Amino acid sequence: MIMLKWIDVIRFSNKGNPTPPTRVEKSNEEWKKLLTIEQFQVTRLKGTERPFTGEYCEAHEPGRYACICCGTPLFDSRLKFESGTGWPSFTQPVEENVVAYHKDSGYGMVRVEVLCNVCDSHLGHIFPDGPEPSGLRYCINSASLKLLNDE
Repeated sequence: MIMLKWIDVIRFSNKGNPTPPTRVEKSNEEWKKLLTIEQFQVTRLKGTERPFTGEYCEAHEPGRYACICCGTPLFDSRLKFESGTGWPSFTQPVEENVVAYHKDSGYGMVRVEVLCNVCDSHLGHIFPDGPEPSGLRYCINSASLKLLNDE
């Protein structure tokens, strides 16, 4: 299993992301036909759902969380934790190359945005205030995810 740290996230956001396992590219019109209005707003227009309103905010079912746009598995429920922030939070992605990291200087602050590395779907942001051993908190919009039940 991978173990990314904050220094890895900063390196990716400054020097380039890992090569994705594959690429999925569609026009905004194609995405609009596949997604709900909220999913499109969050994933394609970099929106944010209101805290404590998302479907997976307090979900504890086992499985993997995949990108709502392209279906790429991104996070494992075993690495989900209660952050108290109002959004699903994870400590690691399932593979190093499924998440991309971009510096976000909007709203008068500097953060690191996380996107699906396969289809460029906006997922949320990452912060260096998560639990050990990684210290990472992937703060993810429920609207950008779908839970795959592992069997």
